[in-house]
Amino acid sequence: MTTIVVDHGRANLFSLRHALSHLGIAHEASPDPARVAGATRLFLPGVGAFGDVMKAIRERGLVEPLRDAVTRRVPLLGICVGMQILAETGEEFGLHDGLGIWGGVVRRLPDPPMGVRGTRVPNVGWRALSARAGYFADLPAGTMAYFVHSYALSPGEPGDVEATIDFNGAALPAIVRRGSAMGFQFHPEKSGLAGLSFIERFMALSLGPN
Repeated sequence: MTTIVVDHGRANLFSLRHALSHLGIAHEASPDPARVAGATRLFLPGVGAFGDVMKAIRERGLVEPLRDAVTRRVPLLGICVGMQILAETGEEFGLHDGLGIWGGVVRRLPDPPMGVRGTRVPNVGWRALSARAGYFADLPAGTMAYFVHSYALSPGEPGDVEATIDFNGAALPAIVRRGSAMGFQFHPEKSGLAGLSFIERFMALSLGPN
């Protein structure tokens, strides 16, 4: 098994790689399209703005290797902005094309209504996940994960969403999956023991149709 952390230059790899090493997961970080194309597991982290991350991925020739990997049912995990760019488009600082692995648009989080107490944007901190049907249907109630984001997916297909969080009355996608592609809006590498278990669940995702 070849596990690659995609190093496109717009991500902080240290914490993720530390978590993988802690779990005993052999891996390497690489910006090389050929290494990405040959991987049997892919981690796609990302920080910053949607358009900047996509620009970096295009400049490194990683768009087609990533899309092809999903077509071949290679398990791929997008984290934070790495999850967001798996969507069709993003609206952060203009309209930008994503990888189009699943449908939907990445939009700014909703502010609380005027005069109503709520969570201000950005959404920073620990939030409780609510599971839906799917691979994470058995997620224990009250499982917490750590979030840092100002934008979130408005899904094209609600059935792709496997867990949500409540944010100012809106159910925001926290875990999205379509086939072998999975996305965490939260940071599993910063979410303690629960976060490590999420990484392990991704690593257990079977190859081929499921």
